[in-house]
Order: sequence, then structure tokens, then C-alpha cells
Amino acid sequence: MNKRIFGVLLIGMISVKAMAQESSTLSPYSQYGLGVLADQSLGSTRGMGGLSFGVRNGRQINMQNPASYSAVDSLTMLFDIGMSGKITNMKEGGKSLNTKTGNFDYGVASFRLLKNVGLGVGFVPFSSIGYDYESVDNTTSTSEGYSGDGGFSQLFLGLGWEFAKGFSVGFNFSYFWGNYDKAVVVVNSDATVNIVTRSYTASIHSYKLDFGAQWQHLLNPDNLLTVGFVTSIGHKLNARAEVQTVTTNPQTNTSSAEAPKALDNAFSMPWAFGLGATLLHKNRLTVGADYSLQRWGALDYPVYDSSGYTMTGNYYKDRHKVVTGVDWIPNPMSRKFLSQVHYRFGVSYATPYFKIKGTDGPSELTMSAGFGIPVSRSMINISGQWVRSAAKGYITENTFRINIGLTFNERWFAKWKVD
Repeated sequence: MNKRIFGVLLIGMISVKAMAQESSTLSPYSQYGLGVLADQSLGSTRGMGGLSFGVRNGRQINMQNPASYSAVDSLTMLFDIGMSGKITNMKEGGKSLNTKTGNFDYGVASFRLLKNVGLGVGFVPFSSIGYDYESVDNTTSTSEGYSGDGGFSQLFLGLGWEFAKGFSVGFNFSYFWGNYDKAVVVVNSDATVNIVTRSYTASIHSYKLDFGAQWQHLLNPDNLLTVGFVTSIGHKLNARAEVQTVTTNPQTNTSSAEAPKALDNAFSMPWAFGLGATLLHKNRLTVGADYSLQRWGALDYPVYDSSGYTMTGNYYKDRHKVVTGVDWIPNPMSRKFLSQVHYRFGVSYATPYFKIKGTDGPSELTMSAGFGIPVSRSMINISGQWVRSAAKGYITENTFRINIGLTFNERWFAKWKVD
């Protein structure tokens, strides 16, 4: 019965998210590129700033390094779901605006498939698009309205294999899909000037392939070192992007539409790699750091300008990210509740992956803190994040985000004996 319940929950949540494709952001920065990139860390590592590449724990799922799947216990079925809510304050030119959003973030599961082989499966977001704002030019009495919605997601299946003592490798194969609808509406206060509406659409149905490796070494009886490496294969997403311009006469309320302009192979997935390490001291204190690079700068992007709708270089830029994190358990062997709680802290910094009119987009500074509360063999993961996104001369966003993750640890495969 437990197997059926958890299986239905996992499939149901993935299906709902797949159909809904709701946006989890209200940021003007999401109009660029593929939107605001998601934090793909799960509840157990979000309080550590998203530290993941060197994290290896048989009671946690770590889809960011699929080599970690081989650590799951042979008697265990792990199931992890996460949700979040956030408040964002936007400031520009002395003006301020607050927005609120909430979202179901992910649903993942992992279990031992064969000896030394673990399997992972689930849903995670890749990016989100959601914005609606207006820019007014008083010198020309013209206003431009910008709006957009959409996002991209991954449905993944992965394997991790410990092929020798201390050495593991793994991969995630993801179905990558999503879409966006964007519009720019230009209106002049002079009723004799036509209204111009330019609509952008795109839909992607492709794949994403990620590989990972981990090496563990016992430095001494008190310290265990884990080093992790990940890489993602860059490739074209075989997606079509379209733009259509509609001109409306405000006096006669009649419209004329130009023929849509389209570009094939308009989007690509960048090649990426990451390297990280963690040190576990006396099974109580975990400290670690990650570095990752996404080679967005090598890709072109569809841009509409006076020369038409063309694939343009120098739009993206390489994205670098650094993460440091800590997880501390006062005394895992104690019967006292507070001594068994995981206390977590992390900091990360990421450079932008796109440009705005030739200048760098927003960089991101994130500070995280959280708790892992044990409940029998399962865990409730609660964390708070402060994220500052800012680009010189543009909007500054300060976001406070609450994450709640539930990790169920079920002993599905235990063999019971009757005396």
C-alpha cells in the first residue's frame, strides 16, 4: 500500500507540474534569454547555498550529481518533494515595488536498482519567465508595454554506479521542454499614431544530458573527503522561434498583420562543468565548496532589430558560480531532539548569463540558512534565502524566499522474518 501511495504522489505531482507550466517569477529580468535560471538544489542542500557536487549521503537525493545515486541504501526508497514562497522588492530610480509568488518546486525519488547501482527519477524546473511592466518616454509621448510568461523544465531519469570502492559515476537523461509568449506594445498619446504590437513565441521539446563522478577517501578515522565532478553536454534544442508584428489604427480600430518571421534552431543548451568537494568531520560537521561554469557565451540568440529577425552573437555570456556551505549536527547519537537537528548555512555568487543592450545583466548574491528536522527515518528541510540580483543602471531585486522540503525515507525493501 505504501508503494502505491508514494508512486501515485510522485506521478501525480510531476503530471500536474507538466500540464500547468506556471511561472514562479515576476521579474523583468526574466524577459532575457531562457528566463531566470532555477536553483535546482533540493531541500537538504538549499540551506547550504545549493552545495551539491561533492554531497554524497544515502539518506538524501542529490540530482545535481547523479553519481550520488549509488549511495542509497539497498533497503531504502527515498522520495523528496519541495515547495517555496518568496517576496521580492524591486527598486529603480527611487521607486519601489513588492511582489509575491509561491510554487511547487520539484518531486524526485531514488532507490537501489542493482548492487552498487542507484536510480533517480523526477521533475525539476530549469528556468522561469514572468513579467508585466511599462516604460514611458515623456519626450516622445510614447509608452512601451512589456509582458511575458512561460518557462522550461526537466523530467529526468538517472543512474549512479559505484564501480570500485570509493569511485562512482552516473548520468541524468532529461526530457527538456517548455515555451514562452512575449509581447511588446508601443502606444503613442497621439491618437493618429498607430499602435504596434510585436509578439514573440517559442516552444522547445528536446533532451538534456548530464554526467557526474564522485571519489571518496577516508583521510583518517574522523574525516571523510568527497570530491565531485559534473558536466552537461551542449547541443542545439531543435526549437523554432517566431515573431509577428501587428499594426492597429486607433481611430478605425482596424489591424494589419505582417507575415510571421521564424528562425529554426533558435536555442541551444550550453556546455557546462562543475567541480566541488566536501569534508565530513566525525559524522557531525560537513563543509564544502562548488564551482561551476556554463558556456553561454558561445551561443547565439534570436534578436529582432532594424535588420530583421536574426541569430545574434554577443548576447549571452559565460556564467560562473561559486558556492560554499556548512551542515552541522550537534550529536547524531543523542536522544535529545535539538542535538539531532541539522543546522545549515551557505553563500553563493553567480555572474549573469546574458547582456542587456550590450552591458552585463544582473549578478546574484545569495545567503541561505536552514534546518533539517528528523522525523523517524524521514526529514523536514526548512530554509530561508536572501537573494540580491542587480545590474548597473537597472533594477535591483532583493528576494526573501522560504523553502520547505519533505524527504520520505521508506524501508520498502526490508525482508521481514516470522519466528
